[in-house]
Amino acid sequence: MTPRDGRSVAELLDDADYREAALYDAVERLRDIDPQMSASVPFSRGQKIGGIGALVVVVVLLVLFPVHTAAGLISVATVVYVLSLLDRLVIFRRGLVNGAIRISDEQARAIPDDELPRYTVLVPAYGEPEVVGDLIAAMESLVYPHAKLQVLLLLEADDEPTITAARDVGDNDLVTVVLVPPADPRTKPKACNYGLHFATGDIVTIFDAEDLPDPLQLRRAVAAFRQEDDRVVCVQCALNFHNPRDNVLTEWFTADYGIWFGYLLPGLMVSRAPIPLGGTSNHFRRDILDDIGAWDPFNVTEDADLGVRISGNGYRTAVLDSITLEEANVDAINWVRQRSRWYKGYMQTWLVHMRRPVALWHILGPVAWYRFTLLIAGTPVIACMNMIFWLIMVVWIAGQPPVFADLFPGPIYYLSLILRFPPNRRGIDNEEHDAREAEEVRPGVS
Repeated sequence: MTPRDGRSVAELLDDADYREAALYDAVERLRDIDPQMSASVPFSRGQKIGGIGALVVVVVLLVLFPVHTAAGLISVATVVYVLSLLDRLVIFRRGLVNGAIRISDEQARAIPDDELPRYTVLVPAYGEPEVVGDLIAAMESLVYPHAKLQVLLLLEADDEPTITAARDVGDNDLVTVVLVPPADPRTKPKACNYGLHFATGDIVTIFDAEDLPDPLQLRRAVAAFRQEDDRVVCVQCALNFHNPRDNVLTEWFTADYGIWFGYLLPGLMVSRAPIPLGGTSNHFRRDILDDIGAWDPFNVTEDADLGVRISGNGYRTAVLDSITLEEANVDAINWVRQRSRWYKGYMQTWLVHMRRPVALWHILGPVAWYRFTLLIAGTPVIACMNMIFWLIMVVWIAGQPPVFADLFPGPIYYLSLILRFPPNRRGIDNEEHDAREAEEVRPGVS
């Protein structure tokens, strides 16, 4: 098998000019194709003007009308909470009723080997020498003809420990080590873009170095592509963990992933809404992946961004019931860092794709556009609002200030009951009543 320019992978790896051109393309491809879709520029000019203008208006209103403005902001936040909750329930129900695509073992094995397409597996790794042996074993366990399977282990050229570990394993006919030249941004999507220049497959997928994929996953993905229409250009498989019982954090992670991949993503698929991809086990039609610019090396959640870009170009993602096991985060500090990166990337993705809101509206339709906003922008925004409302709750428990009666007007108070434990309304009213009685008893006291 040879890459698309006709030369072998070994010949391309030995060609310094080709490697330099591949590196340039890995970083600049999306910016060259469509600069507005690149997260290399965080905010467009219009977004800067609109954001600064909105911030100035809010600050002025807080100075002039602090209580009423705060009440208005709390009311808007509460409505966003309600809309997000209701939409998640609708998506969850659709995922519960319809579920992901299921391809049985018999269906997967029934495809003759000579009808299977060429497949490339990209495995980006950095600073993970201890998993190289397990990675090769996991790749060799894939039930797919080796003559049509290519595995590219993408290592940073200055990651000596992992390179040494890969060399110590010895020659392997299945796995080819590709050294990614050190250049900014030093990100997983840049490595995948670089590896794509050495790929021979008609279908391309990504696994992380520690992943343990279902051995029949590639065959199931091929069967899923065959049974879906031509607009399906990506198949996302489910992720779960092989260490769910390590501690409370891993148990939460497992429950979170079970709901996300088991119900919410299938619900989004049924709803024809954009699907934010997981970081691994997504299978792409290579030709379409090239056409839409592959991964954005400047987006810290390049998987979610690519999922939205697939929808924004009029294509679809299908969700397949085939599990890849990975290791759940066992450390709380690392968990916070990971979640912070996800939230930052979701906001990056929303800002990028909202540079053309009207065009996106026409492609997705109003319902899918609404879901895109609630899911991609709503997830980080609600996470930030949670901290504010937790602070409000703590302040109320500590001192029960009467001003909270004005911050939670009647209708918003009752909506808040659905979502969180707000200040007790009866307590607010009693505080307000006591304050008025005190003023009546001591009319001369200010």
